Amino acid sequence: MKARGRKPGLVLAVCGLEVEARIASGAGVTTIAGGGRGMHLAAEIEAAVEAGVVALVSFGIAGALDPALAPGRLIVADTVGAADATFVAHRGWSTAIAERTGATRASIAAGDLLVPSAAMKARLRADSGAVAVDMESHVVARIARRHGLPFVVFRAIADPAKRSLPPAATVAMKEGGGIDLAAVLRSVATSPGQIPGLVAIARDTRAALGALRRARGQLGAGLHYLDLGELLVDVV
Repeated sequence: MKARGRKPGLVLAVCGLEVEARIASGAGVTTIAGGGRGMHLAAEIEAAVEAGVVALVSFGIAGALDPALAPGRLIVADTVGAADATFVAHRGWSTAIAERTGATRASIAAGDLLVPSAAMKARLRADSGAVAVDMESHVVARIARRHGLPFVVFRAIADPAKRSLPPAATVAMKEGGGIDLAAVLRSVATSPGQIPGLVAIARDTRAALGALRRARGQLGAGLHYLDLGELLVDVV
C-alpha cells in the first residue's frame, strides 16, 4: 500500500504511561498516553489522524516474553501480532531507528489485557513467537493500516519474562497513563510481602525509561521520521 503525496510532517507517539509520553515528546512529535484504554485510545488516535498527523509510533516500555531480554533492552518491531491479525511495521523507518539506537529487531505481541504471570508470558511466547508484549501497538497498527499510514513500534523492556507481577503492579495504572498510588498502597497494605517485588519492578522500569530517554535523544525531530523524507512514501 502506498501513501503517495504525503509529506513528512507531524508524528504521533502513542504511549501507555504519561512518563513515556513526556520522553517521546519533542520537535515534530505529538503524544497520547492511553493508559490501557483500548477503545478510548483508538478514538484519540483517529482524532489525531483527522487533525493531520502522518505517521504513528507505538512508544514506551514492554514486557519481555523471551527470557534472554533484560530490562533496558530496546526493541523495534518487525511485526505486531494481535489476536486476529498480524501487522507489518514500516521496514525503512524501523531499520533506521534500529541502526541509530542499536535496538533489536523482532516481533512483538499486543493486546488489551495485561499479561501478569510468568506462565502466561511463556504461553504467549510459545503461541506467537513474539519476544515482547505491550497494550498499545495493536491499536496503533490497526489504525495505521486503515489509513495507509506508516507506523513503527519502539519499546524498552521493563518486565523480565520470568517475573510474575505482584498484585499492586496490576492495579497501578490509571486511565490516561497516570499512576494510581492509592490503589498501590491499598494493595500493599493487604499484602506487604509484595514490597520486594515492587522495588525490583521500580528498578527495572527506571532502566527501561533511561534507555528510552537516551534513544529519544539519538532519534531527534519526529523520532527519526523527518530525517528520512521520501523513503517513507512506502508504508511497508
